[in-house]
Amino acid sequence: MTEKPTIKTLGSLRASGYISKNIKDELRDNLKNKIRNKESVFEGIFGYENTVIPQLEHAILSRHNINLLGLRGQAKTRLARMMTSLLDEWIPFVAGSEINDDPFNPISRFAKELIEAEGDNAPIEWLHRDERFFEKLATPDVTVADLIGDVDPIKAANLKLSYADDRVIHFGMIPRANRCIFVINELPDLQARIQVSLFNILQEGDVQIRGFKVRMPLDIQFVFTANPEDYTNRGSIVTPLKDRIGSQILTHYPENINIAREITRYESSLDGRQKNGVYVPSLAKDLLEQIGFEARDSEYVDSKSGVSARMSITAFENLLSTAERRSLLTGDETTSVRLSDFVGIIPAITGKVELVYEGEQEGAEVVAQLLIDNAIRTLFAFYFPKVEKLEKKSIDGPFSQITDWFLEDDGSLEITDESSDEVYAKSLNRIAPLDQIIEKYQPDTLPEDILFLKEFILWGLAVNKKLNKERFRTGVFFS
Repeated sequence: MTEKPTIKTLGSLRASGYISKNIKDELRDNLKNKIRNKESVFEGIFGYENTVIPQLEHAILSRHNINLLGLRGQAKTRLARMMTSLLDEWIPFVAGSEINDDPFNPISRFAKELIEAEGDNAPIEWLHRDERFFEKLATPDVTVADLIGDVDPIKAANLKLSYADDRVIHFGMIPRANRCIFVINELPDLQARIQVSLFNILQEGDVQIRGFKVRMPLDIQFVFTANPEDYTNRGSIVTPLKDRIGSQILTHYPENINIAREITRYESSLDGRQKNGVYVPSLAKDLLEQIGFEARDSEYVDSKSGVSARMSITAFENLLSTAERRSLLTGDETTSVRLSDFVGIIPAITGKVELVYEGEQEGAEVVAQLLIDNAIRTLFAFYFPKVEKLEKKSIDGPFSQITDWFLEDDGSLEITDESSDEVYAKSLNRIAPLDQIIEKYQPDTLPEDILFLKEFILWGLAVNKKLNKERFRTGVFFS
């Protein structure tokens, strides 16, 4: 942050050669400079490089108010918040103004009278761009008074003014956000009559409060966010309001696992456990993201509600916590994530997906386990040969040696949730055919990922009905 400018009066500001701009020109000019200099505007937003971000930049260059339309967990609010980086770092305003009056273009009665009385000695203060972001979550109880303003009887009494005097007005959030970015989240939740109150502000700049028609050309960059109208029964965006919003931009979920992994990596980078003792195999990260893709396609999950990217982030944190807790119990200083640790992410899944009727009948935990199984089945086909449902007994399949091992007298395997790394490795290494399968189909596997891949093979064969897998209170049993 650069130091706050030291100019304190209107005269000094005028002498400095400062030129005031409206906020849409400010955003536009700073965006043009960033594009010319090949600078990234929306750092940490992945998967939108060729879709959402170009459209958002077009809208800013066009000086449009913007509606970001998409399901939950698609970074709509984050995109809006990041627009503050396109504002000038400091702007001057008339000291004491409730609505950040531009010293060269005052619009409130207070600022006009102050400048008329003080002239070039009128006091100036400075506003940093971080303070130029206002956000309001639309809820059914939001009123016109909250957004626009109302007559304040206490102010009228204190100043001994009649209700006919416009100085009795108490400004709402929108006038106070003059020269700022103002975000209304979940716009369809705003009652239709409240949405109507925004018409004049968006188009003509009039603010009408309790019979006062106050001509105030407010200078605001509006950003609205909304879920698609067919998602919610609570309301929709009224058509005349939609007509006054310049650009409507559709957001979307990650298109592939690599982008999803990048989002989770970026969001969970503050969690130092990966560096300090919990190793996460690459396949485990892929599997975690695949669960989100399975959820979005699942017949048990409400597709209109969507599956937030936050599910993968919280699931990843739970996965690290499951491994961390085990290492604390066993005394292992470092550990690696196991596939059996994925039981620990079930609370992150059940809290993030909305189920349809059939899913409710199955139960949230059953659906979560089913999503994990489906993710394993999907990825297994990328790593190993397809598991045939029917095989001739006379012909050995690629996994016959493993199934034969389980047919022997002691052919069973128990992996407990709280077994030490030494016991876990010893259990898996008993099954010699696993090494042969990996050597044949995944010879480039990193040494530190071998144990996870061995367990993955067993789970893959279980979900493909080649092995029996039973979950018991403290672990998993293969036979």
